[in-house]
Formats: sequence, C-alpha cells, structure tokens
Amino acid sequence: MKRKILVVEDEAKLRRVIELQLASSGFEVDLAATAEEGIRLAERADLILTDLRLPGMDGIALLNAVREQNAHVPVIVMTAFGTVENAVEAMKLGAADFLLKPFSLDHLLTVVNKALEVSSLRDENRKLREELGVRYKLDNIIGNSRAMQEIFAAIMRVAPTRATVLLCGESGVGKDMIARAIHHHSPRKDRPFVKINCTAIPENLMESELFGYEKGAFTGANISKPGKFEQADTGTVMLDEIGDVPGAVQVKLLRVLQERELERLGSNKTKQIDVRVVAATNVDLRAALENGTFREDLYYRLNVMPLNIPPLRDRKEDIPFLAEHFVQKLGRDLGVHVESIAEGAISKLVEYHWPGNIRELENVVERSMVMARGKTLEAADILLDTAVRSQHAQTVAADSFLPDGVTLEQYERSLIKEALKRANGNKSQAARLLGLTRNALRYRLDQMGLDPGPHEG
Repeated sequence: MKRKILVVEDEAKLRRVIELQLASSGFEVDLAATAEEGIRLAERADLILTDLRLPGMDGIALLNAVREQNAHVPVIVMTAFGTVENAVEAMKLGAADFLLKPFSLDHLLTVVNKALEVSSLRDENRKLREELGVRYKLDNIIGNSRAMQEIFAAIMRVAPTRATVLLCGESGVGKDMIARAIHHHSPRKDRPFVKINCTAIPENLMESELFGYEKGAFTGANISKPGKFEQADTGTVMLDEIGDVPGAVQVKLLRVLQERELERLGSNKTKQIDVRVVAATNVDLRAALENGTFREDLYYRLNVMPLNIPPLRDRKEDIPFLAEHFVQKLGRDLGVHVESIAEGAISKLVEYHWPGNIRELENVVERSMVMARGKTLEAADILLDTAVRSQHAQTVAADSFLPDGVTLEQYERSLIKEALKRANGNKSQAARLLGLTRNALRYRLDQMGLDPGPHEG
C-alpha cells in the first residue's frame, strides 16, 4: 500500500511542487490550504507536512489538534529562517522534524523517509509490547488448580513491589513465564526485562557478563562494555539457575541486592543500579547452603518472597486446559489442520507422569499435531516419549533403594562417574544429568577425590 502524506500549505505553487515530488516518489498525497481543512483530512494520513504560518489557525494549533486525534502520526513542520523559534516549539510539542524554507526537494524526501522509518519502528515496537502484554497476562498462564491459583494471587501481591522473588521448581514448570508476568504486572513493565541463564555462561566469563568490563580489563577487552545488570537498569533481571553462580560472583550479587551498586571488571568506579531481581532455581538451595557452595547471606537476600511452582504431575487437573491451549496456539503457529483434541487423547496425557513438565507437554502436543492426519487429535495420535516413561516405571517398580551389597557412597560415586562419562567430562552437563548445580557437583567431586578430566565445563 502507498503511504499517504497530507501537505498543509497555503502557497498554491509550493503546494503543487511538493505534491508532484512526493507523488513521483510513490506516495499518495492529500492537499490542504488551511489548518482547518488539514484537520479534517489528518485522520487518514501516515505523515503530515505542514507550514507553521497559515491563514486562520496556525501550524502549532494544527499540531496540537492532530496530537489529540492520533498521537502516533509523525508531523514535519515547514518554516522560514526567521521563525526557527516556532519550529523549536513545534519539536517540543511532538513534531518529528522541521524543514527550513527554502529547501531542496531531495532534502524534503530525506526528511520524509526518515520520519516514516522512525514511525514504522515505533509502531512495530508498540505492537510487540502489546503482544507481550497479552502473552504475559495471568489469563494466558494456564492453571485452574488450587496450587496455581495461589501462585497467581502471590504474583499480583508481589508484582507492584520491589521485593526480590525466588522461583523454585523443576525444569519446565514455567518459571520464565511467571518471572515475565511479575515484570509485566509491575510499575517497571515498560522498562527492560533481561534474562540471564547462569548455567549457560562459562564461569570465567560470568563476572564480566553480569557486571561489564572496562577497556583493557583483560586480553581482548578492546572496548568498554556494560554488563547485563546495567542493560536492565530501571527494569527487571531474571537470574535463571541461580544455584550455578560461583562464590566470587555471589559476593558481587549480594552487593547489588544490598547496596544497589556495582563495579565493572577492571574499574574502581562505583555505579548505582536500580534493578528488580527475580531469581529461579530447579534445585534446593538449602542443600547448597549445607555443603557450603552457596552463601547464606545471599540466600536470605534472594528468599524474600519465595514462590514454589508445583510440577505438572502434582496438578494434573490443569493438563486438559493446557492441552487445549497448546492445540489452539500451535495450530496457528504451525499452520497444521488440527483444530481440537479428543477426550481419549486428553486422558492419555493425564495418565503420563511428565518428568519434563509443561515444556514436555507442549513438545508432545506439537509432535503429535504435526504427525496427526485428522482435524481432531485422537489418543492414537499422541506420541509420548516411551523411553523416558519406561525408565520412570522401572525406577518406581524397584524393590529397594540400593543394589545389593552397595553402600550409598559407592552408589553415589558410580552415578557421578557415569554422568561425567556421558558428558565427556563436562561438569555443567554432568550436573544437569544428576539434577545438581555445577557448584554442588564440584563439592562432591572434591569430597570423593574424583578428577573430572580435561573438560571443566
């Protein structure tokens, strides 16, 4: 579609010249000789180009009237050199740019295209914010169970405050969604939300990633760079898998929480920071306290408002609603023909134990929809991860906790060795296989005198 530009200019010859130039450049043009006439045409314009000196109502009054009609349409004002002060006033009132008469037609096109480009970016940004707002409304976090209703109530109580929140729950229960919902319902919703996956950042890079660094702080630091906390200033930081933060960085995190300040790596200059912290973990941090891998003072600073997110197997009454939600959502995203899910399919989903929680449920529904042949997802279409289910069944059916003649210490040592073997010596990956933090695994390796091999992880 052609972009529509409204030109408000009382001088007929200049009005005609501008019209011809814009039309030849692919724009659709509306013309008005007065501000009053311009106001009537402004509603359908993508951009307004107006003179400041007009008969009757002037350009400033036109700008104010347009702002009341449509605050987002860009307005460019044209003015003679002697009335630059009026152009400055117009910019303060929200004009996108101004043109000094006389101007070249090439300059006119440059200013118009720039204003339209900025307007498009703002419209896109506004649309994305609206979509995010809809996505993270509590209505879209599915949960009719009593446990989830209590979580929703806690979100609404804690969101308007600055209190630090600690989200506890297994992998896949929706901690990321809940953290974003807290941010969306807070006074900081229009400010940055920065998620930091502590497991994904190598230990030797974590301090510089979180707190930034100055030029020359280390080999390769050719420029100064702000860290994640500075990027989130005035907004919210989500620290995912907080249990994997090494001790040296824990001290700096404590300072951010207590003093609201930090120092970049290689700098002695203190920066004030205003961030709201939402931390998340899939392990029991109290166990990390007991083995000394997590600071007690940091734990209590994070644990101001704990929210324990229940696993899906403990709230199976939510599965039918989640399944229906995913069928509708994925039907749009995937472009498949599946429109609904049968009762038999839902029963099959409810019977499963869901070790991967909501994330696994969504993956199963997606896989099943892709492979399904009809418009309704039937029980036969549901493709569960039978290998995981079989392993879980064998574990549940075991008659004893330990194999015959094996002590707990020997069994733990063998499990850790097997995890390291499968992870090729990578401690982070082995820790995930064992359901431990990297620091907790390191502590056990030290206690047992085990060498993980060349891959530190």
